Amino acid sequence: MPLELVPVPCLADNYAWLVHDAATDTTVVIDAPEAAPILHALFARDWKLSHILITHHHADHIQGVPMLEAATGARLYGAAADAHRLPPLTEEVEPGDVLPIGMQQVTVIGVPGHTSGHLAYYFKDAGLAFTGDSLMGWGCGRLFEGTPAEMLGSLKRLAALPDDTLICSGHEYTLANGRFALSLEPGKPELVARMKSAQTLQMEGRPTLPVPLSLECATNPFLRATSPALAAAIGMKGADELAVFTELRARKDRF
Repeated sequence: MPLELVPVPCLADNYAWLVHDAATDTTVVIDAPEAAPILHALFARDWKLSHILITHHHADHIQGVPMLEAATGARLYGAAADAHRLPPLTEEVEPGDVLPIGMQQVTVIGVPGHTSGHLAYYFKDAGLAFTGDSLMGWGCGRLFEGTPAEMLGSLKRLAALPDDTLICSGHEYTLANGRFALSLEPGKPELVARMKSAQTLQMEGRPTLPVPLSLECATNPFLRATSPALAAAIGMKGADELAVFTELRARKDRF
């Protein structure tokens, strides 16, 4: 029986992600920007929350945790390295850990860059990756605590997942990130097509996420730092991928 996946809009542009395994009556939420919308989504489906997985310590990803825990008794998982700046954890996890949740084996992936202790969670059998503010729809997170090399390494780890993996990131930033991608390579057919699709979804009031990893690899400039065409488009023909990535991140910060 396949898992049910529900994006829950929170705050101004965040997502919490609910994953429900009917076979075991297990329900997981990845990140908790605020409790009320998550509790409403659970109540509407008659689901009982069993696990809360935290990607990183920023307030817009954890501030709903205390109310959720109090209302549901769910177990809380987060990075051991960030335990000092997360709500008290039921279980501290490390990159490489595999968590048995329902019928799923969930792999913990270290993705530093946005923050030093950032984690992603990969539900291999379901083909779902919850990437928080590391790999985002058509972009990547700002480097608040990490280096370009760290973030590039994190994105390469995620890009190595199967092409049909659905990327579930923490914010609805796709249109803004797409405008940046198009500013680098105006008129590139793949980018234009993705922008039209994303605009249609937004006009219909639907999320632009999740998105297949294959589409991210084809259109996300931060996953295309080895592309000669992209390097040439930004005036860095022949530069290595770290130099290109560093320039892309700097340009996005100014965009």
